[in-house]
Amino acid sequence: MLEKYFDINKSEAGVDEAGRGCYAGPVFAAAVILPKDFYHPLLNDSKKLSEKQREILRPIIEKESISFGVAMVDNIEIDQINILQASFKAMHLSINQLTKKPQLLLIDGNRFKPYKKVMHKCIVKGDGKYASIAAASILAKTYRDDYMLCIHAKYDVYGWDKNKGYGTAIHRKAIEQFGLCEYHRKSFNILPSQTKLF
Repeated sequence: MLEKYFDINKSEAGVDEAGRGCYAGPVFAAAVILPKDFYHPLLNDSKKLSEKQREILRPIIEKESISFGVAMVDNIEIDQINILQASFKAMHLSINQLTKKPQLLLIDGNRFKPYKKVMHKCIVKGDGKYASIAAASILAKTYRDDYMLCIHAKYDVYGWDKNKGYGTAIHRKAIEQFGLCEYHRKSFNILPSQTKLF
């Protein structure tokens, strides 16, 4: 059972990212402010849900949230500033989109770069503990999956429609065979020796 809030007296935004460990594509982040009484029986950490369940929840979260924001940082910038800083930046960009300023940010994970003067609380595995973080995890995941499906149409050899850019056996095999493309994160050292760029 997810906790509905951390502090009932504060306006809280749950914040989470998706795609941090991927070989290709952007990192996405979402920030969500839910009503204190929000409840949906399916709501949980996005990783514990099926694709169909996430697709059911996404429009419900978007409609019933007080405010939400979704943002991305692309693979080129990830290579420039590193994936941790890119994750923080995507989170900040998603918080920027909120139409109501939160008084407290509930961050999934153990590290965060402070956002302006807003208090934050880092919660390890928070997407399985607090409703607002779970909601953010679902938006970040579904928006990123949609993006990866779009670029899969351009580079279908990597199987991004299935692996979404993660380093599965099929993805790694395709990199060995075809090399890297414009959407791969070059700083991740994923290129086998003697393989050329696509």
